Amino acid sequence: MALEADGAVVMRWSAHPRCVALARLELHKALLGWGLAPLEDSAVLVLSELLTNAGRHARVTPGAEIETWFHPVPGGVRIEVHDASCARPELRMTDLDAEGGRGLALVAALADHWGVDDRAGGPGKLVWAELSVGS
Repeated sequence: MALEADGAVVMRWSAHPRCVALARLELHKALLGWGLAPLEDSAVLVLSELLTNAGRHARVTPGAEIETWFHPVPGGVRIEVHDASCARPELRMTDLDAEGGRGLALVAALADHWGVDDRAGGPGKLVWAELSVGS
């Protein structure tokens, strides 16, 4: 774990599904430390969706692991998932009986804002979501 100057928690992960639970635990600890426990249920669900998508679709090699960044922001938290894939996720409408494809719709419903940006310093992208207390 790395702690950035702005208080952000930065971690690297493999694409293994067990990493999602480990990342949720780290987010839980960060939220408690920042006094943002009321956001936990929504925040860990958002993180789970973003990290699961990255694990399924990103290229993960040594030096190009998936990273999570948790930033405290005024009244809330910004969750970022960085990966080396340039393929951008798209919000799509799915059939009610579809087995998948609802992750970003869930993120959009829970987050105040979300988006996709180019990854600084390397190939790939970062998918982010911001959640605030009282939203």
